[in-house]
Amino acid sequence: MDAIYPARCLTCGDIVDGDFGLCGPCWRDTSFIGGTVCDACGVPLPGLSAGDTPHCDTCLEAPRQWSRGRAAMLYRDTGRKLVLALKHGDRQEIAHPAGLWLSTAVQDLLTTNTLIAPVPLHWQRMIKRRYNQSALLAKALSVRVDRPWCPDLLQRFRRTRSLDGLGREDRVKAVENAIRVHPRRRHRLIGRPLLLVDDVMTSGATLAACTRACLDAGSGPVCVVTLARVSRDG
Repeated sequence: MDAIYPARCLTCGDIVDGDFGLCGPCWRDTSFIGGTVCDACGVPLPGLSAGDTPHCDTCLEAPRQWSRGRAAMLYRDTGRKLVLALKHGDRQEIAHPAGLWLSTAVQDLLTTNTLIAPVPLHWQRMIKRRYNQSALLAKALSVRVDRPWCPDLLQRFRRTRSLDGLGREDRVKAVENAIRVHPRRRHRLIGRPLLLVDDVMTSGATLAACTRACLDAGSGPVCVVTLARVSRDG
C-alpha cells in the first residue's frame, strides 16, 4: 500500500516518511510557537520570562475575557495554508496531527476535570461546509490529552457575517449576543474549568463571546487554544 499510496506532505504533496506529516521545507516554514508567550493569547514574546506572568501589549491594554490562552503556530506561511485547507478545503485529515500540536501547546492549561469544547458554527454554515473545523480540532485534542469534550456545548444561534477584513470593534459587534450555551448541556459546565478550541485567533472577539456565554452560564475558569495565532509581526 505504501508503494501505491505513499504518504504525502499535508501542504505541498511531496512524499514523506509517514502519514499526516510535513516535508522538510514545509516543516521549516511552519512557525510553531514555543518559548516565552503571552499567557492570555499565546503570541510569542521576545526574551525570557522574569518570573511575572508575561502578557503582550494588546492583552495589557485590553484584558481578555478568558483566563489563559495558547496557540500552536503563527498564522503565516505553512500555518496559514494548513488553517485554510482545513477550514475551506475539506482537508479534515489535518485535524489529526493538529491534535498533537495543540496538546503540546496546552500542557500547562489542563486540570484533571477540564472539559474541552469547540467554537460553534451557525447551522446554515454547517450545512454549507458539512463540518465544523473547530470541532474536529477539539475532538483530536481530546483524544491526545485524554479529557472529555462536548461538541455542542455552545450554539451560534444568530448567523453572523464573515469576520474576515473587519477591525477589532466591528468583530466584537458582529458576534455580540450571537452565542449561547446549549440549554441541554449547561449541566456539564457548572463550576467546571473549560478549554475552548478554535482554528485561528485574530482579535479574539469570537472566543470572547464564547467565554462570556460560558461564564454567564456558571462555568469555572475558561482557557482557550487555537491552531494558529495572527501576530502583528507575522
